[in-house]
Amino acid sequence: MASKETKQRGRPRSFDRETALEQAVRSFWEQGYESTSIADLTRAMGISAPSLYAAFGDKRALFDEVVAEYGRHYGGFISRAVAEEPTARRGVERALREAAVEYTIPGRPRGCLVISAALNISPGSAEVAASLREMRRSNIGEIESAVRADIAAGELPADADATALADYVGAVIQGMSQQARDGAERSSLEAIAELALKAWPERPAVRPEAPAAARPAP
Repeated sequence: MASKETKQRGRPRSFDRETALEQAVRSFWEQGYESTSIADLTRAMGISAPSLYAAFGDKRALFDEVVAEYGRHYGGFISRAVAEEPTARRGVERALREAAVEYTIPGRPRGCLVISAALNISPGSAEVAASLREMRRSNIGEIESAVRADIAAGELPADADATALADYVGAVIQGMSQQARDGAERSSLEAIAELALKAWPERPAVRPEAPAAARPAP
């Protein structure tokens, strides 16, 4: 008679998967995709190479999971700001100010993983670079959509360039990330954010309604 108990195949996992994944996030965040080796990962995660492959797959599969984990816990603030604020300017203002905070929090890697992990990637890792680039373009696309909505609603001038504005914000955020990695403090990034907002188009002045023509006396 077969036993009701099913024996687990192989050795039971001897490490906490979430803890190991968090250490992988930090490794890729600090060093980038190309510069982070399997040896770096196993050392940081506290597991052997066979355990890494069994639990996460190869380096690329692990990195994909790392990017998703990063988005859940650290990234995503730009999309949230643009989606939750009533105007594009308010959303961008919030995103820039939050970037100054998020990119300089003590005790964790500086800047943005989605921006910095793609630096110095070889042709053999072109798919990784393309994936990260698409994520960055997605954020810029959300900003552009919000700007177009504001133009349609009269919050921005009709001749405002939605594409250029969104690209400008993306360039500022990417620059803030690199500045943070170079050691810039939160106050410096906040000053950059304030200067960037000065380039935002002013809301069109509301024209007073023309007085109604006087009716002839009966």
